[in-house]
Amino acid sequence: MEKLSSPIAVLIGSPGSGKSTVGRALADRLGVPLGDTDAEIETRAGKPISEIFVDDGEETFRAMEREVVATALTSWSGVVALGGGAVLDPDTQADLADHHVVYLQVEFADAAKRVGIDQARPLLLGNPRAKLKALLEQRLPVYERLATTTVSTSSYHPEEVVDAIVAELPLRGENRS
Repeated sequence: MEKLSSPIAVLIGSPGSGKSTVGRALADRLGVPLGDTDAEIETRAGKPISEIFVDDGEETFRAMEREVVATALTSWSGVVALGGGAVLDPDTQADLADHHVVYLQVEFADAAKRVGIDQARPLLLGNPRAKLKALLEQRLPVYERLATTTVSTSSYHPEEVVDAIVAELPLRGENRS
């Protein structure tokens, strides 16, 4: 079955890496829509992700996330920003092989500053710094393995990050090796 549409770029990275901010800037630069899978999950559920975790549990959230990500990768155009943990699903990892995946790499200190003690991030409740460090250690090898392009967001303005991404995008049928 042929894809109805395909994202130009799929952004992955840890909490605080800038997926939403850079995603908006990249989509604006390219004149395409931005699809944020976390926002879509909240729309479908009718409540914030933090409430999904509390009311329904992480397993329910991950099942919803998998469904939304699968749809995004086969039918959304433009730029797609995935939630930080979406890449842990083996089916999502396999699906990403067909896409230009941009890993937004961020240093721990920068991620910790950006995330802060944000109660809307359920996996960071309790001791956010320690939990963020553990998440980064668990996910870093997956992000690196899935990435077509890696761009640091630490100490860079979002527009500089977008410049680096655009320079690596295979646009208009070009095949950059």
